[in-house]
Amino acid sequence: MGQVGGRILEADCASCSGLCCVVPAFAKSSDFAINKPAGKACPNLLGDFRCGIHDRLDDKGFHGCVVFDCFGAGQRITQENPGAELSVVRQLHELMWLLTEALELDAAHPVHKKMRDALAEIDHLAGGTPAASDADAQRRKVNPLLQKASHLARAGTKRADHRGADLIGRKLRGADLRGASFRGALLIGADLRDADLRRADFTGADLRGADLRGADLGGALFLTRSQMRSAVTAP
Repeated sequence: MGQVGGRILEADCASCSGLCCVVPAFAKSSDFAINKPAGKACPNLLGDFRCGIHDRLDDKGFHGCVVFDCFGAGQRITQENPGAELSVVRQLHELMWLLTEALELDAAHPVHKKMRDALAEIDHLAGGTPAASDADAQRRKVNPLLQKASHLARAGTKRADHRGADLIGRKLRGADLRGASFRGALLIGADLRDADLRRADFTGADLRGADLRGADLGGALFLTRSQMRSAVTAP
């Protein structure tokens, strides 16, 4: 669980005013059972900002809510700066989460100082009213650091390069994918059962419906809770 100065970088709905249920627009699809315009509260949002169907979201057709994680941006905006944009602060908090994960990689020690400096800068920026351009600029600065950390952490493995690859529905059951880079890869519906994914890099990978049952994810890099929720992990 990533933390910065005691701040938990994952959603704490009890400390938020239901921003993710109000701010974004929903399009009726396999992820959402209804259409909802931006800025209008979801009809399932209760007066105390709790979700009225929280324990039945999948059954009710709201899988998109199950897999969403604001990385703590919602409660930060609610408690510190109601004027900030959720989408922008969420992007910054995601970068902060990635940096905290990278800082835990002993192999990446050569870039720890730069990552700590970047983390402090982004945390300060997220506490104000950042613009989308600010988040884009920070991502451009941080990505090389994260890639370097990933490269160092995956040393000694095959390090197959699947960055940005279209692996939708690919049959990879039992494959040796130790240290593979799946940065930005499309793994939608891929069969990864029993695959060896130790120290694989999943930064920004789309794992919706990917079958990870029996896969070895030991030491997997930058694998978020949201990605795991979107994949198939249980019988």
